[in-house]
Amino acid sequence: MQNIYEQIKELEHIQGLSKHEQLVQGIINAINDKLIARGDMLPSVNSLIKELGFARETIAKGYKELISRGIVESKNRIGFFVANESTENVLRIVLVIFAFDSFQEIFYKTFRDRLGKRAHIDIFFHHNNIDVFESIISTVRGKYGMYVVAPIPHKRTAAILNTLPLNKFLMIDRYQELAGDFSYVVQEFGESSYRAFAELAPAIRSFKGMIHYHRPASDTPIEIIEAYKRFIKDYQINSVIRTEYIPGSIEKGFVYFTINNAELWQMLKDAKAKGYKLGRDVGILSHNDEIVKEIIFDGITTYSTDFSKMAEKSAEFVAKRKPIREVIPTVLLRRGSL
Repeated sequence: MQNIYEQIKELEHIQGLSKHEQLVQGIINAINDKLIARGDMLPSVNSLIKELGFARETIAKGYKELISRGIVESKNRIGFFVANESTENVLRIVLVIFAFDSFQEIFYKTFRDRLGKRAHIDIFFHHNNIDVFESIISTVRGKYGMYVVAPIPHKRTAAILNTLPLNKFLMIDRYQELAGDFSYVVQEFGESSYRAFAELAPAIRSFKGMIHYHRPASDTPIEIIEAYKRFIKDYQINSVIRTEYIPGSIEKGFVYFTINNAELWQMLKDAKAKGYKLGRDVGILSHNDEIVKEIIFDGITTYSTDFSKMAEKSAEFVAKRKPIREVIPTVLLRRGSL
């Protein structure tokens, strides 16, 4: 019994966590950590009142929720017992990502489909805003069995993430150094971008120059612009870096590189309006692949990580709880646009 009390008490410091939620998650944690098993008797209401100081109504509410989720059963005149060790069937997962862009939608759908009915997933978007990110983490802390988070590159991020239980935490998409051991399934931006640019160098040199659009205040990884600057210097590429694409400004003889899909669609619209042939009159390079880029205009050349694979690895970690530290490769996909 003492182990159960300790699991519940560990959640006392979690801000925003009600006492009944503390009781529920504490018992689930005790099951997941193999401290109690199916058939084991749980503390009585009176014992919990004495040990934790919780109100009788609070404990009754917590046990009622556990019973409704099929984790606990009540036997008349005897007490409460663990009914189901497979808490994955009702595992509550929080997924915190940048926004619902097309490639992050690919991740979410694959992640959800892989876990199926074993999990309930709540999704939050931080939009690369550190205050929103901190508020989300503060709100969800202690309320879920698993935390799957795409971090923001910010000096406050590590301290925010270190408030989560790292044994129930998975970092996705971008890597952020943290104190302690933690699992991650991420992509790499610097060297992979440089390799893609270098492989495209002969095609890029067949044009007059290259224009890259980079918004300094956006969520675009800084490693990409750093790799681009290194590439144009090493390969002596005539290049201009601009903050945004102006509709109608596409010119024959240049390669255009943007990470922003809205800019990409506008470039393609302008190229079509001016009668430009992609790959001959103008070149187009995009980041993050998706099915539409494979189809339109005889295909848009992209370099991208495999978000479906990232989601599959993430779902496997959630299901099996086996530590993982993996960087999903980034590949260049040559198509008609460059």
